[in-house]
Amino acid sequence: MLDSFLTFINQYAISLRGQRCLLTVSGGIDSVVLANLFYKSGIQSVVAHCNFGLRGEESEGDELFVQELSAQYGFSFYVKHFEIKSYAKSEGISTQMAARTLRYAWFESLRQELALDWIVTGHHLDDVLETTLLNLTRGTGIAGLPGIAPVHGALLRPLINSSREEIMQYALENKLVWRNDSSNDSDAYHRNKIRHHVVPVMKGVNPSLQSTFLQTANRLRSATALIKELLEAWKTAAVRIEKGKIKISIYQLTTASENVYRLWWVLNEVGFTYVQSQQIISSLEFSGKTFISQSHILLVDRDDLIVKKKENSSQTLEVHINDVEAEYLAGKWSISIKRQENPAGEIGRTSHTLYIPWNKLIFPLHVRRWKEGDRFAPLGMGGKTKKVSDLLTDMKVDRFAKEEVFVLVNGNADIMWIMGFRSDERYKMSEQTSEAAVIRILEHTSNF
Repeated sequence: MLDSFLTFINQYAISLRGQRCLLTVSGGIDSVVLANLFYKSGIQSVVAHCNFGLRGEESEGDELFVQELSAQYGFSFYVKHFEIKSYAKSEGISTQMAARTLRYAWFESLRQELALDWIVTGHHLDDVLETTLLNLTRGTGIAGLPGIAPVHGALLRPLINSSREEIMQYALENKLVWRNDSSNDSDAYHRNKIRHHVVPVMKGVNPSLQSTFLQTANRLRSATALIKELLEAWKTAAVRIEKGKIKISIYQLTTASENVYRLWWVLNEVGFTYVQSQQIISSLEFSGKTFISQSHILLVDRDDLIVKKKENSSQTLEVHINDVEAEYLAGKWSISIKRQENPAGEIGRTSHTLYIPWNKLIFPLHVRRWKEGDRFAPLGMGGKTKKVSDLLTDMKVDRFAKEEVFVLVNGNADIMWIMGFRSDERYKMSEQTSEAAVIRILEHTSNF
């Protein structure tokens, strides 16, 4: 048995006895050795095989081979066929990326369906080296340098410290049979170019490349873990989530070292690039400036960088309220209206509940976003009117929050309420009010 297989199990303190694993077996030498090791170890396992149909009869032969191998070892066999080219085209991604996305999604769904503990792959040390070299060409930074992680969530890679030569030696000594994937011989894929041309040159410089790289990869993983600890500690002080938005303290950014990297570390999860992070740091003095990723918008505000999801174009931005008890949805607000006799409380008592004398209402009422030129008479100002925009500015409402402000409008076009902020003097309750409309709003926000 490969010494590195046992070393891996001991190093990561993972006891697989009594646990059940999903072995991802393609039929190639790596996955065949993986299946053999698990069979000899007596670890409870099932086999999953992906048939992408990219090599015609060869793909069908792979499936049949893996099915027979599973039966030989007494492993349950699961297979899924994919329409990989149509998926890649619809998503605008490469065939390789599409295959990776689909197979891991299926592995995880199958793991959950069968209540298994681990998804096990046959990645080995040469795969890690090739991935690191690929990541160097892609500019992924330090996060991509360790290559493939030995353990990631429910993913387990017990051959990660074994070289391709060691795996081949084990397969020959144990008289194992495997399938050769003809696509591995083609230089059409970047990984194959690195495997066939770059790695041999590196081995010419350093014949002990695999063992040297293994030490380097382990050190890089340790360094990455330490950097993550540092950044998590900083993030606790610098980043907060408020009402579905990420807020990053500009003060914490400007007083920290390597602030571009710190910012990118937070923002890359919502689609912002390192170059954009550099541009944002250079724009911290320009309040109101915005930056856009594929899914989010970032605003440079007075004290914070504020990040929110792009607005759903299907979101309802205007509703009409009739004189019946009902619930409505407008923007981020869920709105309910009820008719109440002998009401208690006064208009404006809370920011999320409004009491209005029923006899002053002209139906239908309207809920819409505020707009430039809107005026109302804020409660407590003796009937004097004020622009809604001026009130929001006085209250230091940021631009993103302004975009989410809705107003409640009477049928005669009077603004009765800036929802969540201030109500109108003309529609306040009095002791003579015998019947009121009670309008409540509830803010709903989506998580990041």
